[in-house]
Amino acid sequence: MSSLARKALVLVFAAVAGLGALNAVAAGKSTARQATGEKVTLLDGKLAFRLPKGFNASTLPVGDDAKGTGGASGTLYANDDTRTVVIAAQNSIPNGAQVKDNDSAFLDDATAGFLVQQSQALPDFKKQAQRSLTLKGLGVRQIDSTATQGGGLTLNSTLIAGSGTHMAVIQVISRAADKTGHAALMKQILGQ
Repeated sequence: MSSLARKALVLVFAAVAGLGALNAVAAGKSTARQATGEKVTLLDGKLAFRLPKGFNASTLPVGDDAKGTGGASGTLYANDDTRTVVIAAQNSIPNGAQVKDNDSAFLDDATAGFLVQQSQALPDFKKQAQRSLTLKGLGVRQIDSTATQGGGLTLNSTLIAGSGTHMAVIQVISRAADKTGHAALMKQILGQ
């Protein structure tokens, strides 16, 4: 994996991972605003989707230069009824590097790094599927997996994309028992 993709992915996930998002949702703590059909936009609008009603949005803390996450930003969307979480985050690619909208080498490296990171962070992480997509000219990698998070087995779908000097990660996390809801939400996010 190239050090560029590894650093970029680590920065995005470091900003997301330290938040305890799943535990907060599992505990039912929500002080966020209601995101009624809110549009989520990343990478200057190249990656955009509309969430269904019922999600509450909480802005993630801005990245911290001291922790190596400077410039990272994102939002956590939680649906307390379905106990589904959507995390949408983006960060600058280190050293001002540029990637194309459909940069296979970058996406392949970022995906490989993600799989290693998840395997190390989650003892029962299992990749279920992986595919390459193109959404309105933007190359995207989708990784579907399962793991125990927030006190139970979860279904996870992660989308990774890059454009210009930024990369984005969208992670959808649902209860394992909600396969139908998870699949429907992913179809909506992917515009299918």
